Formats: sequence, C-alpha cells, structure tokens
Amino acid sequence: VTDTAKDPTAVAPSLPVPLPREIYPPTPPRMRRRRLLGLLPSTLPRPATSAAPRAQAAPLLLLPSLRRAHSLFPDPGAPAMAGASGAEAALRRVLAERQAAVDRQADAVRDLKSRRDASQAEVDAAVEALKALKVEHGAVARQLQAAVGSSGGGSGSRGREEFRQAVLNTLERRLFFTSSFKIYGGVAGLYDYGPNGCAIKNNVLSFWRQHFVLEENMLEVDCPCVTPEVVLQASGHVDKFTDLMVKDEKTGTCHRADHLLKDFCKERLEKDLTLSPEKAAELKHVIAVLDDLSAEELGAKIKEYGITAPDTKNPLSDPYPFNLMFQTSIGPTGQCQGFMRPETAQGIFVNFKDLYYYNGNKLPFAAAQIGQAFRNEISPRQGLLRVREFTLAEIEHFVDPQDKSHPKFSEVASLEFLMFPKQDQLTGLSAKKMALGKAVSEGTVNNETLGYFIGRVYLFLTQLGIDKDRLRFRQHLPNEMAHYAADCWDAEIECSFGWIECVGIADRSAYDLRAHTEKSGVHLVAHEKFPEPIEIEKLVITPSKKELGLAFKGSQKMVVQALEAMDEAEALGMKAALESNGEAEFQVCTLGKAVTIKKEMVSISMEKKKEHQREFTPSVIEPSFGIGRIIYCLYEHSFYTRPSKTDEQLNVFSFSPLVAPKKCTVLPLVKTDAFDEVAKTISKSLTKAGISNIIDITGTSIGKRYARTDEIGVPFAITVDSTSSVTIRERDSRQQIRVNVDEVSSVVVELSDGQSTWADVMWKYPAHTASTAED
Repeated sequence: VTDTAKDPTAVAPSLPVPLPREIYPPTPPRMRRRRLLGLLPSTLPRPATSAAPRAQAAPLLLLPSLRRAHSLFPDPGAPAMAGASGAEAALRRVLAERQAAVDRQADAVRDLKSRRDASQAEVDAAVEALKALKVEHGAVARQLQAAVGSSGGGSGSRGREEFRQAVLNTLERRLFFTSSFKIYGGVAGLYDYGPNGCAIKNNVLSFWRQHFVLEENMLEVDCPCVTPEVVLQASGHVDKFTDLMVKDEKTGTCHRADHLLKDFCKERLEKDLTLSPEKAAELKHVIAVLDDLSAEELGAKIKEYGITAPDTKNPLSDPYPFNLMFQTSIGPTGQCQGFMRPETAQGIFVNFKDLYYYNGNKLPFAAAQIGQAFRNEISPRQGLLRVREFTLAEIEHFVDPQDKSHPKFSEVASLEFLMFPKQDQLTGLSAKKMALGKAVSEGTVNNETLGYFIGRVYLFLTQLGIDKDRLRFRQHLPNEMAHYAADCWDAEIECSFGWIECVGIADRSAYDLRAHTEKSGVHLVAHEKFPEPIEIEKLVITPSKKELGLAFKGSQKMVVQALEAMDEAEALGMKAALESNGEAEFQVCTLGKAVTIKKEMVSISMEKKKEHQREFTPSVIEPSFGIGRIIYCLYEHSFYTRPSKTDEQLNVFSFSPLVAPKKCTVLPLVKTDAFDEVAKTISKSLTKAGISNIIDITGTSIGKRYARTDEIGVPFAITVDSTSSVTIRERDSRQQIRVNVDEVSSVVVELSDGQSTWADVMWKYPAHTASTAED
C-alpha cells in the first residue's frame, strides 16, 4: 500500500471495499445503465485539473469477515476493548475512502459543468453519481457514529448527558444539593447539601467510622482547617501544589490548560468522523500522556491544535502555574501567613509524636480524620465532582518500613475485583478481575498492608451501593507517582463523566515524617527495642556548621537539618560521591531546590556501637476518600426510572437502608383521625428505635405518595389501612407484607440494620397484594 501520509501526491491503489447490503445502497438503475454504456467509469477517477491532487487515505484491508470489521457486528471472540477500537479504525478508513470518492466526483461535476461540449445528460449522470456516493458516505458515517457511541463517545455521550441531567434535575428538585449563595448568582465550585444530601452524607461518614475507625481501633483526630505556611512549606504544597492555567487574552477569564487540551482531543475523537486512524491514535496518545506534559509542551499542543477560549473563541495565553491553595492571614498583624488546608493529612503528621506516645510507643497504628479541605480550582466543572470546598476522610497508617505485613490480610485475600495494573495500562489492555491475594503475592501490589486497605476500600464502596462492575482499582503509572512513593492505587468509579478517582490508596514511604522532621527539628521517629543489646555499625553524620554557614548563609540551619535527616542509603550515596568527586548534589526539601555539598562540609562515617534499640522513620499507608465524589457516583449508580400508569417515567433512587436519607415513611391509606393517630404512634416508636422516618398525612393518593418517597430513595413504606395491622412495602420490588401494629417497628429495625433481608420477612409474614390504585 502506498504511504500517502509521506507522499501526498501518491495515489493509493484502488481496492474494492464491499459493505453489507444494508449500509451499501444499490446503484440507481439510471447510473447502472450509464456505466454499462460506458458513459461513466466504474471507479469514478478524479479528472485532470490544474488544482493540486487530493491526498487519498490508505484503503481498508479486507478482514476475514467483513461484517465483523464493523461495530454493528462485533466478533464475539474478540476482547471488547480491542474489538471496539479495531472496528472504529476500520470504519474511519472506509469513511476516508468514501469522502475521497465524494470529493473526486464533486470535482468531476464541476469540470463537466465548466465544459461547453458536455451534454446535459452527462451532467445529470455525474450529479446522480455524486448523490449516490454521498448516500454511501452518510451510511458509513452513521455506522461510525454508532461505533464511537458504543465505546463511550458520540451518541453515547449524548445518552450519558441525558441520564446525568435526569439525575441532577431530581437531586436539585428534591433538595439533595443546591448552588451556594444562589440568590446572589452563586459561586462556581461551591454547593450546599440539602436535607436529603446531608442525611446521606452523615450516613456515609457514620459507616466509614464503623468500617475503618472502629474496626481497626484507629485514633481519630480533628485538626484546624487554617494551616500555618511553614507546615505546607515542609510538605511541599507551597511550591508544588499547582495546576497549569491559561488566560483568555481579551477577557482575562482563566481556564485549566490540561482540561482544555483533553476536552479538545475527546471532542475530536467523538464528533469528527473524518479523523484518520493515525490522527485518532495521536489524540488518544496526547490524552494518555497529559500529566507528563510540561508548561511549554502543553502550550505547544494548544497552539498546534488551534485551541481557543471555549466561551469567546479568543486566543489564549501561554500556560503558567497557579497555586491551588486559598491564602489567608492569621491574626490582626498580617505577618503570620496561612492557608486553608488542601488535605487533612498534615494535621495527623505533625501530631505523630503525641499519637505514637498515646499508643504506647507501639507500631503499627493508624490515625484518621474527617474534615473539610479547600482547593481554589481554576475552572470548576463536573458539578459535585470538582469543587472548591469538600469533605475528605483520610487515614494515615504508620508501619515499620521493614515489615509491611498485615495480620488481617487473609480476611480480604480471597476478594476478586477489577484491577488495572500499570503494565496493562502501558500495553493497551483493559482492567481485569484479579484475586487480591494473588496480586500481592505476585508483587503487583507492593505489600500486604497496602493490599489490606485496597480490600477494605472495595468492601466499603460496594456495601454503600457502588456497582462492583463499575468500580476498578487503577495503579498509578510511573509518571503519576511521586519519587518517594512505593506504590499507589486509585479506586475509580465509572459514572456519566467517565472513570472518576474517588479514593487514593498510597504507600507514601517515610517522606512526610522526614520532611516535617527536617523543617521543624523535632524527630518524628519510632523505636524498636532489642531483647539483648547488639553491636551494629551505625551511620554518623556530622555536618560542619562553619563551612555550611559560609556557603549557605541564612539557609545553613535548613541544610544542616536536611543532612542530619538523611537515611542510611542516601548518606552512603553522598559519601561515595564526595570521595570520588569531592562534591555531591543534595535535595533540600525545605529550600525547594538542590544544593552542592562539598567534602569539607560534612563527615559521614560508620562506627561500631552497642545498641539497645533501633530508631527509624515509619512508612505511611494512606487511604484518602473524596466523600463528595463517592456520594455523587452513588447517586448515579442508584438512579433508575420505571413507567407509571400514564406515560410519565417515575424516578427512583435504590439506596440501601445503610445510606438512605430516611429509612421509612408512614402513610395513612386515607385521611381519617383514626389512621392518622396510628401513623403518629408508629412514627414515634420508629424514632425512639433510632429509625429515621417521615410521616405523610396529606390527602393525596397513596400511589403519588409512594412515588414521592421512591424519588428520594426511602426503602420502606408503612401503609396504615387499619387500626390493628399495617402493610410494609419494599421500594424496588413494590412487594408488600402485612404486620401487626405492635410488631412493625421491630421489623423495620431489623431490615434497616441488616439483621434481616426482605426475603426473610416475606417468608415470615403474609404477603399483601396492592391494588392498582395503590401502586
């Protein structure tokens, strides 16, 4: 096949590409007769003109089964991801050929019309041929649109948007959430949780405490949101917590540069059906390496693709870093600078010494914190998924770096779920089900403690109601992971916005405690006592304060602290460099840069000593939960519609009793004083038992009241239709049982606490058949 990409004047050989009859319309009889008479060439070649010839796309190579080359007829034996992308590429090639044929015939029509010797019959025949080619082109374009839609773009994206809008409309109408300060126009990225949203959030956090804090005997803390600058300098947030931003050169509106480039690439892939396979592959590669691009590379791509401001189409500035922390002053003088914390973890790290002492100077132990975090997002979008203030629930599990086993790992080792290791990502494979024990034993997951928390996170999310088939654990690629991290995994949940990172589980090594030790001068270390004293070779680091003072002036103290905080491997590496080169490059975190250390500035030696204990900086395993993101994905995974007696679709949230905003509604069948009194009595008994409930004694029909409570996800409804017994209705099946009034509270408690299932109570109590009017 001629490489037309390298030589635009080359003409690719013509290969017949038969299409299935349903998308390849038959040649009109008039054209068929003219071809038989020799008036029209069968291949419709481009007539010679003075214009430069069009480059032709490479032809489609015939596959063993043509029907399987198209997404409407996928190969059932092929992997889903590979089959979809292969069919899409094949269709793009077919479409490029059809477009080239249309262009050639359009030129032929124009040429005939410009010739005086051409008859009207010839012109008409050429026009008919052009129309037929356009029909063929449109058929392939529609099939490609369907293929793109089935793989997450095109018409599929329209379907996702419609579903998302239905969910959001229901959430806002039933006051799960609303824009903050709405009467003043609102502020992007700030939202208020309404009564139902607050109830669900509280239930999620309550279960989080039960599942993690109580189960693991964690030490819970609550630290301030306002954080002094020095703390965030040590952690690296002041220097590195940035995103690349571009500005509209005329209006000054700011946009996040990587989001603009990503949106452009996705839109082209979804909507531009004329993209060549090579161009489509290029755009997909750009999306894959987006996090690797520097400001200069990102700016170059934006210019190359001609990306402009999305709302005004004005040109954009070059990308530049923007720190995402909200800055503030502490105290009236303004001399003490601070920030609204971007994460809760730093409050735990700076309290490590006290927490370690509180725990009896024993490892491992974990500390946990739930609280607000703040990020001054450049252009917050995606509703509740990207906001400027949000709730984090974070765990810092401190462990001996020489022993990352976990005594309870066997409890989760048999779990099997979707995992997406970095090797599979780099080779273009998709996520696959994997047993957690196997992933740890094979080294895919770095250690047992990290694996244990991955398993616990999986159980937490699925018990909340997240669909296990739309949940995967993706390993960070090398370019995503910090240099100090041993291994990182994200729990990603699929929703209408795509795969969303909702939980990060990272082995952060000892970086954070070392950074705060270096900055504060307080040793955040742990000790292991030996049964008997042992003789060891101990590393002794002796900085020369005089030489360092001459070299670094006011920065001397920070360099000294950094040298003293070196671990053995780092110190021995410096010793070797000093002996061979006389100097060594040394990264000082608190300065945010590398400095040159010369031989006379530090003495590094190994000395034999008798030790009674080992001193070390603990490693940290950190699961970090974005509560708002989890809740939004839960909304989408729980939402569905079902038909009513009219054409109207009824919205339902299938929340489990664990997270539902109300566990039960109490509804008198008809409005009478007797039924109302029974309903109030039942409601009081439920409240006393700790079951959240609502009572609806309005006069509307029982069916409409069921629909109202289904729409906010209430799992059970008690209908008072007599003074001695009532019915309990389950939301999703709409089945009902009859229970005595004095038993109803205990039954609902059992159902809400998970002591009994609906199948259990259906077996125990008589069924009640609802009338059509009721449901």
